[in-house]
Amino acid sequence: MTLPTPFDPQRALALAAQTFEIEARALLGLAARQGDGFAGAVRAMLECRGRVVVMGMGKSGHVGRKIAATLASTGTPAFFVHPAEASHGDLGMLMTGDVVLAISNSGESEELAAVLPAIRRIGVVLVSMTGNPASTLSRHADFALSSAVEEEACPLNLAPTASTTAQMALGDALAVALLDARGFREADFARSHPGGSLGRKLLMHVRDLMRSGADVPRVAPTALFTELLREMTGKGLGFSAVADAEGRPLGIFTDGDLRRLIERGADLRALTAADVMHPAPRLVRDDALAVDAAGVMEQHRITSVLVIDAERRLVGALNSNDLMRAKVI
Repeated sequence: MTLPTPFDPQRALALAAQTFEIEARALLGLAARQGDGFAGAVRAMLECRGRVVVMGMGKSGHVGRKIAATLASTGTPAFFVHPAEASHGDLGMLMTGDVVLAISNSGESEELAAVLPAIRRIGVVLVSMTGNPASTLSRHADFALSSAVEEEACPLNLAPTASTTAQMALGDALAVALLDARGFREADFARSHPGGSLGRKLLMHVRDLMRSGADVPRVAPTALFTELLREMTGKGLGFSAVADAEGRPLGIFTDGDLRRLIERGADLRALTAADVMHPAPRLVRDDALAVDAAGVMEQHRITSVLVIDAERRLVGALNSNDLMRAKVI
């Protein structure tokens, strides 16, 4: 393809800067355009017994899909319905108690206008998001949100640019106001994002990752050093717990402790586990979050911790490799 004029890198950079400036002004102007309609829309979505159904055509439809996804991931059940498909059966997805968020920059989208009467008959709350408060869509809405902008960033003032940025930001504002009103917190966010890093950190517990049963190296305090060494090397964790008859940990012996004993020239054959263990080992509960166990390791500059249950009995062992494999750290 032959360009009509030679490419000018400086002009491209100037247009980019102009685009950012125009869209920034559009966003800053949104706050002054919101009022009772925004507050009413938030209240309606909070009190909604069904779902928030987002609709929009063209670029507004692409924005609508993103808004629906953001709402759903922050505690407000939502999904997107294409207006053209709505008039061919997809209106069956709506039910009394839903809230419809209809997005159209002009407010005169033919596909949306065609399903407005049917939407009203279903008995849902209608929230409009338009750039024209006098439009058909705004006039039929229970709550009207203004996404009006003074100009598009497009040099022809035609392609939806600043207007879609404003719609996106207004959708984010709805989501933020809703999650705040719901008391939505990090743990709630993690439950809807179990595959993400935050989900792993906030949903994964120590018991999900720890070594347990016969995989946990442990000896009695009276065990000879040779038995302690066999247990430590055989389980491959670089340490062994020392526990009493009730299974409560008394201490820990690590590779580092072994090196220090050798450097001192100690007679290892004459020692017992109680003689060489490091008392008062770092412990974590099995019901603690894995990320908290990682914090204990980082704070005390250790690579392993012993895991206990509510009765302080030794039930597991966890090291930094376990946390890295689970992508907690």
